[in-house]
Amino acid sequence: MRVVTTAQPLDVQPTPLALLLLGREADPKSERGVECPGDLPSPSDPNLVARARAAKEKLGDKVFILGHHYQRDEVIEFADVTGDSFKLAKDAAAKPEAEYIVFCGVHFMAESADILTSDDQKVVLPDLAAGCSMADMATAEQVAECWDVLTEAGIAGTTVPVSYMNSSADIKAFTGKHGGTICTSSNAKKALEWAFEQGEKILFLPDQHLGRNTAVRDMGMSLDDCVLYNPHKPNGGLTVEQLRSAKMILWRGHCSVHGRFSVDSVNDVRARIPGVNVLVHPECKHEVVAAADYVGSTEYIIKALEAAPAGSKWAIGTELNLVRRLANRFAAEDKEVVFLDKTVCFCSTMNRIDLPHLVWTLESLAEGNLVNQIRVDKETESFAKLALERMLALP
Repeated sequence: MRVVTTAQPLDVQPTPLALLLLGREADPKSERGVECPGDLPSPSDPNLVARARAAKEKLGDKVFILGHHYQRDEVIEFADVTGDSFKLAKDAAAKPEAEYIVFCGVHFMAESADILTSDDQKVVLPDLAAGCSMADMATAEQVAECWDVLTEAGIAGTTVPVSYMNSSADIKAFTGKHGGTICTSSNAKKALEWAFEQGEKILFLPDQHLGRNTAVRDMGMSLDDCVLYNPHKPNGGLTVEQLRSAKMILWRGHCSVHGRFSVDSVNDVRARIPGVNVLVHPECKHEVVAAADYVGSTEYIIKALEAAPAGSKWAIGTELNLVRRLANRFAAEDKEVVFLDKTVCFCSTMNRIDLPHLVWTLESLAEGNLVNQIRVDKETESFAKLALERMLALP
């Protein structure tokens, strides 16, 4: 091993990217948001639970707390409702008497809640740095450039954008403006069927795996019907002929958690646990989905385990907070639930919402100080809402 020593400290200047990853800088144009102002309570404060309860009680009906399935247990404890991103946005819209909607999730989810709630309601994200790496993989500028490429290839007029719920408000607005719809992991097939009634091709944003799995597994297309558009390459790394012959133009994006699961993970768990049922989220890679026994959204996963017989064994390919919560919940019913991969993996950005951030948020609101409000501008909101309404109208 080579050891380098020096009498003087090295003058190393961190790059902007390094500072961003270290949490010492912020990119205001990123879906990840910006840093959280104010002083947070210490995570070792033994009174955090009592402080959260007291602040929530003081706010009463003025506050409505939403908790995504991937949140920590310490946060879920204070959620009025739990669910996936779209269910929670709808729950917020159905609670017009709540002045404050505290969304314990990530940035794009809070944006969707702001789009669907009234102007009188204020959506708050406890930590503005809680973003989504997948949503960050498709910027408005990149998607506009992609549309120019499709226009030059002569296919934009027959291409319908379909964007996953896990996308920024800007991408949802682009989708609505160009005649497309939003989808969730539960209704992606219906969204694609609707889109093919409107046009000949689909531009699927931003998760390539959900788009590919839905097209091939659920709709009987072939892998050859799909091409992968890489926004970091000229023309997406595709020829005009490839674009014209494709039915599905998939954006090169993915979920950092679900993308880690592999066929080796599936084979390993089957060898370790005879008779195990492998259940994965459709954001997993196509080969993982093909090797699994069951595939579905977070809501599907929960319902599948609720209906499972006692004594059954399950390996779940989704975020660890949810898997661990399900394992604890169903242990009493003699159902064994394990994480699909032997290596533990939380969603790092989802986990930025913790009890200190929640306490700081609730106490600030209780004192009359509005913090970390998520606001989508009116033009973006109008087109994004149009895309969401098209999804709501799906059969």
